[in-house]
Amino acid sequence: MTDITARLEELGLTLPDAPAPAANYVPYVQSGKMLYVSGQISMDESGLITGKLGDTLDVEAGAKAAKRCALALIAQAKAACGGDLAKLKRVVKLVGFVNSAPEFTEQPKVINGASDLMVAVFGDAGKHARSAVSAAALPMGVAVEIEAIFELA
Repeated sequence: MTDITARLEELGLTLPDAPAPAANYVPYVQSGKMLYVSGQISMDESGLITGKLGDTLDVEAGAKAAKRCALALIAQAKAACGGDLAKLKRVVKLVGFVNSAPEFTEQPKVINGASDLMVAVFGDAGKHARSAVSAAALPMGVAVEIEAIFELA
């Protein structure tokens, strides 16, 4: 796998602080060599990225929101690894939820924002299994929420 920290810098990306849980759960759980990261909601430096795909947001805006979720997932994985991203072996799976209008069917294109970022950062080790599903609503009206499973070295 590539040097993840160096690759993030090359791409001009900065990881956010790993968000604290908002309720009675933990941000991640390690079981053996598997790391399960709780769903990360779409937010940037300005706050929550809210909206409904197919109504108030288009696919491009949704993909950007999904990219922000992916950065938060990597930040949580970094926290789980004691700050050492070299302990990540691969991205195993992403499960993406898209706040969608009833007629919206482009959920995979939205979640591509996260998938494309994982491959850009991790190379071949970023290629993963994935689900991209519609949700009638998401917490706090966010556009996207994504959870991840990573394999540790």
